[in-house]
Amino acid sequence: MRNEKPSFESDYNNGAVPQILQRLAETNDVRTSGYGFDSYTINAKEKIRRLCGLDKADVRFLIGGTQANATVIDMLLQGCMGVICAPSAHIFNLEAGAVESYGHKVLPMPGNDTKVSAAAVDEYMQRFFESETWQHMVQPGMVYITFPTEMGELYSRKEIAELYDVCKKYNLYLYVDGARLGYGLAADGNDVDLPFLAHHCDVFYIGGTKVGALFGEAVVFANTPGSKYIFTTIKHHGALLAKGRLLGLQFDTLFTDDLYFKISRHAIDEAMKLRALFAKYGLRQLELSPTNQQFVVLTKEQKEKLIDKVLFEEWKPLDDGTYLCRFVTSWATTDEEVDALDKALAEICLPKE
Repeated sequence: MRNEKPSFESDYNNGAVPQILQRLAETNDVRTSGYGFDSYTINAKEKIRRLCGLDKADVRFLIGGTQANATVIDMLLQGCMGVICAPSAHIFNLEAGAVESYGHKVLPMPGNDTKVSAAAVDEYMQRFFESETWQHMVQPGMVYITFPTEMGELYSRKEIAELYDVCKKYNLYLYVDGARLGYGLAADGNDVDLPFLAHHCDVFYIGGTKVGALFGEAVVFANTPGSKYIFTTIKHHGALLAKGRLLGLQFDTLFTDDLYFKISRHAIDEAMKLRALFAKYGLRQLELSPTNQQFVVLTKEQKEKLIDKVLFEEWKPLDDGTYLCRFVTSWATTDEEVDALDKALAEICLPKE
């Protein structure tokens, strides 16, 4: 049974695409080896390697984004090293200090709140080494970005290539959090594809939790071998799933017949309908994201009336007393939900006759 209210709260508010549920049922009685040594996981890894244009990339499946971030960062960095990120970065604000709990300080850069630029990293590192006490400080070892960003922005090929170049200049890993990667790749105006990304960062992950899977992220060690003890490190973090087939089978399904990209594009199409609705009713939109996240400004009265009819997220209050609110579409968003939002907006935005 669907929610009584149309839900635009998040892109993980449904279970999984029917194809995954069907395959889980079909394979339920098949016996396989554990810990990812099964045919489904092997097939999924090979499909991802082919899509990325990386014949020998090490691909590992973890359960969730926070787990992936903390495990990968701890795996690649020495104990004295930290990770550079934007002030809005998920690892800095919304992961309960998971990265730092393993001894790696998160280093938010001053400047742009949501994106990290090559020029900013270059300046940051120059200033770091200009300090006479730099050897006493946490040593930057990685740059962390998200694609798309927390506000649904995209990095261009040029921006990623320049960022990767400056990372190599200072021997920094470039790590791309791809929790919503599918929605970024499917967005209008995006010029980044999987092969380009795979050849212009050291490690990234392909998000499944928010893009059709029950759970799971596919970590791709693209231009770094990861660690000699990669399997052991994953287990040390409590991140090794005994029934690894549950992860492998889901990604094997998502990357069959372009399903991952088709469902991602569906979310974008629905998000553009939301954007059109907000414009239709004269609502101010911030950060015109081309992805599945849409941000709109509502008055307190509009917000309180709308929340009775539709589920969405209050992002933050603004200085003028209004509220920035986030509406998110997903592979599961329906035209009926969009129509219900249209009706609700009409009731609160149009003058009464």
